[in-house]
Amino acid sequence: MSSDVVRIGIVGLGANTRLRHVPGLRACGGVEITAVCNRHPRSTAAAAAEFGIPKTYLTWQELVADRDIDAVVIGTWPYLHAPITVAALDSGKHVLTEARMARDAGEAHEMLEASRRYPELVTQVVPSPFGLRGDRVVRELLEAGFVGDLREVVVLGTTNALADSNTPLHWRQVRALSGVNMLTLGILHETLTRWIPEPDAVLAQARVFTPERRDPESGAMCPVQTPDSVRVLTEIPGGAVALYHLSGVTHFGPGSQIHFYGDQGTLKYLLVPEDRILGARASDSGLREIEVPADKAGGWRVEADFIEAIRGGPRPTRTDFESGARYMEFTEAVARSARLGRPVRLPLEPLPHGDGTGE
Repeated sequence: MSSDVVRIGIVGLGANTRLRHVPGLRACGGVEITAVCNRHPRSTAAAAAEFGIPKTYLTWQELVADRDIDAVVIGTWPYLHAPITVAALDSGKHVLTEARMARDAGEAHEMLEASRRYPELVTQVVPSPFGLRGDRVVRELLEAGFVGDLREVVVLGTTNALADSNTPLHWRQVRALSGVNMLTLGILHETLTRWIPEPDAVLAQARVFTPERRDPESGAMCPVQTPDSVRVLTEIPGGAVALYHLSGVTHFGPGSQIHFYGDQGTLKYLLVPEDRILGARASDSGLREIEVPADKAGGWRVEADFIEAIRGGPRPTRTDFESGARYMEFTEAVARSARLGRPVRLPLEPLPHGDGTGE
C-alpha cells in the first residue's frame, strides 16, 4: 500500500476527531475519508455534510464490514473501543482508536490479543498530547543524571471542572461508558512512563464530593460513578516513589505538572497550560527555565505516523497496544486499591470484564 490511496472510515466523529484527526489525516496526502457513523443518524448526516464524506452508516458494524475501507478511526467513548477494534481487525482493517484505550484492563487485553492475531495490521491508541514538545529534552536530562538518583516523583492534574455541584453529569462519570478511567489519571500516567519505569505497586484513595448530578439528556438525577478527586502512591523499580494528585474540584490549582526529585537536583515539567520545563541542580540558587531547542522539539504526529505505518513505515510507538494495556492495568489497579483500601501489585493478570476490582 506504499503508493495506494488509504481509505478511512470514522466511527464517532466528535470533538477531538474534528480538531485533530480529520485535518491530520487530510494533511497526509493520498488519504480519503470515505465513511462515517456517529451515535445518531442526524449527527452522522451533519458530519458527512460538513466534511464531504460520501458514505454514511446507521451502525458501526456496517461501516466495519465495508470492504472498500482500509482503516478505521475510532472516536467514540471508551465503551465501544474494544468491540469495534476487534471487529475491525477481524475484517482486515487497520485501527487508530481514541484514548483512553478501553474501559478496563480486560478489554484492553482483548484488543491487544486481537492485534497479535493480525501482526500485518497497524494498531495505535491516540497518545497523550502532554509533554510532546519537551519529551526528548526531559528524557536526555534524566538519562544524563541531571537529578541524580531519582527519589520522588509528583504528578499533578487539577482543574475546577467539577467544582460546581450543579454542573451536569458528564459521560466520563458513567461507568458503563468510561469504565475505570478517572479524571486525567491515564493521560498523565502515560506521559510519565515515557521517562521512567512502570510502577510495581499502587495504593489509592478516591472521593466523590457530588454523589448525584443531573443527566443532560434525560433530566434525571443520576449517581456519579467516577471520582472527583484521586490520590495515588506508587513504588517504582529502583527504589523511587511517586505521588499522584488528580482533582476536578480544585480552584486555582497547579494544573498539570510532573516533578522529578533526585539526590542531585530537581526537574519540573509544567505541562498544561504552560508547556515549560524548569530545573536546578542542588548547587544552584533556584529553578531556571530549560529551553527546548527547535531541533529537539517534538509535536503531534499521530495521523502521519499511522498512515506511514500502513504504507510500510515504522510502527507507531506512541501509543502501541502494549503500552495502552499497561496504562489500563495501572488505572484498574488504582480503582481496585481505592475500593478495597489496600495496595495492589503490578502488573495485573489479564482480567475479566468487571467493576474495576478484578473480582
